[in-house]
Amino acid sequence: MGEALELAEEAASCGEVPVGAVVVDTADNALLGQGRNRVIEDNDPTAHAEIVALRDAGTARGNYRLPGATLYVTVEPCTMCAGALVHARIGRLVFGAREPRAGAVESRARVLDNPAHNHRVAISGGVMAAECGALMRAFFAERRP
Repeated sequence: MGEALELAEEAASCGEVPVGAVVVDTADNALLGQGRNRVIEDNDPTAHAEIVALRDAGTARGNYRLPGATLYVTVEPCTMCAGALVHARIGRLVFGAREPRAGAVESRARVLDNPAHNHRVAISGGVMAAECGALMRAFFAERRP
C-alpha cells in the first residue's frame, strides 16, 4: 500500500485526484503494474488509478486476465473500477480509505457481491486508511475552501 500511496501523492502533485494503485503477483510478490489517476492529464474519463494499473499489469503478463494477483489502491474503487476487477479476474482487492459518496465495494453499491458475476474478488478494506484518507482530505481542502 505504501507504493500506491506514493503514486497517489504523485497524482496530487499533477493536479489529479490523489489515488494510486499497484498490482502484485500473489505467488512471488512481484510488481505487475502500477498506476495513478491520469484523467485530466490524458483527457480520459477511464484513466483511474486502478484501470491504469490493470492495463500495465495486463501488458506485463501478456493477458488481460490476472488471476492470482492483488490490487492495492488507496481509495475504495468506483463502479467502473470494481467491474474491471471482475473482468480482470483479480484475486484480491486491498483498499485504503472508504469512499462514502461513490465507493462501489462497501460504502454504496456492492458491485463485487453481485451474484450474476462469474468471479469473486476477496476484499480487505481500511488498510492504511488514515494516511490515504488524510491525503484525500488535504487535496480537496486546498481546492474547496
